[in-house]
Amino acid sequence: MELFKIKQDIPFMSYGKLTTSISLVTFLLAVFFLFTKGLNFGVDFTGGTVLEVHYSKAADLNQVRERLTSIGLHDALVQNFGSSHDVKIEIPLKQNKAGAKLSDQVMQTLHTASSDVTLRRVEFVGPQVGKDLVENGAMALLLVSLGIVGYLWLRFEWKFGLSAIIANLHDVVIILGFFAFFQWEFSLTVLAAVLAVLGYSVNESVVVFDRIRENFRKMRQATTEQIIDNAITRTMSRTIITHGCTQMMVGAMLFMGGETLHYFAMALTIGILFSIYSSVLVASPLLIMFGVSREDFIKPEKVEAEEVLP
Repeated sequence: MELFKIKQDIPFMSYGKLTTSISLVTFLLAVFFLFTKGLNFGVDFTGGTVLEVHYSKAADLNQVRERLTSIGLHDALVQNFGSSHDVKIEIPLKQNKAGAKLSDQVMQTLHTASSDVTLRRVEFVGPQVGKDLVENGAMALLLVSLGIVGYLWLRFEWKFGLSAIIANLHDVVIILGFFAFFQWEFSLTVLAAVLAVLGYSVNESVVVFDRIRENFRKMRQATTEQIIDNAITRTMSRTIITHGCTQMMVGAMLFMGGETLHYFAMALTIGILFSIYSSVLVASPLLIMFGVSREDFIKPEKVEAEEVLP
């Protein structure tokens, strides 16, 4: 299925040096913000107390925040959970308060403003659990990245595997850079979104790489740049349909999914946009830089020298 058909190949590779330079600057900025500002880890990673409370009518989140601030819980995260009647309160461990006493104090404070509030669930996440989650999350990213490299190496050639993993890690670092710069909360759901983006991005790269490999066998007289330009142009319709439909669903979560899904959908949105960019304007120019050629797929036939008769 194609929305449109482009007759003339778009010369993407003529802008390869420019786009890779822009990507390098963006990547370095993201790394800079990660080192200077760091990620704003949620209770899942830092440890703390999580409470879920229920109101008989729609909860006033600003009022809840004011009540918590009045007892010194300035960093508490307050958001709707499931419906406008349910509220999730996350209190980081750095408040130096935790456990049953803290939940009792919070409930007493909320009761002073509204008598119809009830406690549904309280959960304490210890610092050791948070540390383990950080380590396991980093290990998951590493293993997924190694798996992608191995898959592409076996399916295509090492130059494709290396180009794809650089482009995919570029997407991941950009997402983390956004979260570091704006200090958005980084939770387990955001980590799940980052891992999903890795798989999503490699899928786009595989589609383009498949067409490039096919073109190397069909377009015998074309240059490497022309082959890659043709492959990207011929997959543009599919890219727009796939990413457009995905973004429609992610957009629904972003704007109508509430605060619980907001940062999950935000990470996916950034990842989708940059995966299109990286698969076309980062991974493909890197192939040229690594010297991909027709000989990587089609081995030249050995020509035996004819014997010259005296």
